[in-house]
Amino acid sequence: MKVALRQRDKNGKTSLYLDYYQKGKRKLEYLGMYLKPKPRTPEERELNNKTLKLAESIRAKRQIEIQNGTYGFADLEKMNSNFITYFEILADKRQESDGNYGNWLSALKHLRNFPRANVKFSEIDKKWLEDFKEYLVHDAKTSGKRNLSQNSCVSYFNKVRAALKQAVKDGIIMRNPTEDVESIKEAETKREFLTYEELQAAAKAMCENQTLKRAFLFSALTGLRFSDIEKLTWGEVQHSNETGYYLRFKQKKTKGQETLPIPDDVESLIGVRRGNEEKVFQDLTYSDYNNHLIKEWMLRAGIDRHITFHCARHTFATLQLTLGTDIYTVSKMLGHKELKTTEVYAKVIDLKKKEAANRIKLNL
Repeated sequence: MKVALRQRDKNGKTSLYLDYYQKGKRKLEYLGMYLKPKPRTPEERELNNKTLKLAESIRAKRQIEIQNGTYGFADLEKMNSNFITYFEILADKRQESDGNYGNWLSALKHLRNFPRANVKFSEIDKKWLEDFKEYLVHDAKTSGKRNLSQNSCVSYFNKVRAALKQAVKDGIIMRNPTEDVESIKEAETKREFLTYEELQAAAKAMCENQTLKRAFLFSALTGLRFSDIEKLTWGEVQHSNETGYYLRFKQKKTKGQETLPIPDDVESLIGVRRGNEEKVFQDLTYSDYNNHLIKEWMLRAGIDRHITFHCARHTFATLQLTLGTDIYTVSKMLGHKELKTTEVYAKVIDLKKKEAANRIKLNL
């Protein structure tokens, strides 16, 4: 097989690509490298020379790999496969995790709407990735025709990064091109939580859906996500005279196997024990209607803020840190893989301390 370095004018630039030819079959591999079409300055000419030398070194490397039998048409077939199709396959594998699957589907929707969406793996380079970032930040819209939030842009770009990382593992590409591209900076988000007094008031207030109320309070006492509470079975709720009540379960989001001690007075929330395969919180669903019920419940408790079910988990983390539990223990109880994820709550505590300090003023 012969490998030739060739040039092609493309979008006002001269693109460099490798031309593989063997027994009447031809394959192309675009290198994501470009020449200035008509260099006018010594600097431009020097840059073109350096680019050509680098491209020639890649061509020579490919030729040696082919001669050694470590690279061939099979690799080119993978490089020339469609990225969107591969992304769809990866998204389908996330169906067991509702939240994560929804995120992948949203990222897929914006990928399809991106003007340069129909791309081969061999065509994904720094320029393509930077253009996709620009599209997410400035042009992509929500279903309500609004610009995406900054953290949505972060999430969707990270899905592309994850897909390309997986492509390296699958042997489709040799290197992840996102390593050359800076991530979109994540925005600071306000994490609503209930104070101890507000949690007590909520526990006393009436909620139209008692299962929803019990599940919310259970999350505030244990730190469990909605997805883990919704699927929790009686077989995962265990008790011993030495340790009291504890949960042994697999996190739906991270797939991590967890053992979590829970408060001794939790019986009032989980009710009478049933069969091991039965759910602890039967008929618990996530819906806009239930979010509305949470809002009404909080108003009855005198809490006029935007409180969602996930705020119960924030409440657990914040109250544990406020009451003196060390951050490492809180991180383990939340099931975080990295301590930096838990440190967000520590920042909230520091902010509250500062607000408290500024309440006392002297007229000096």
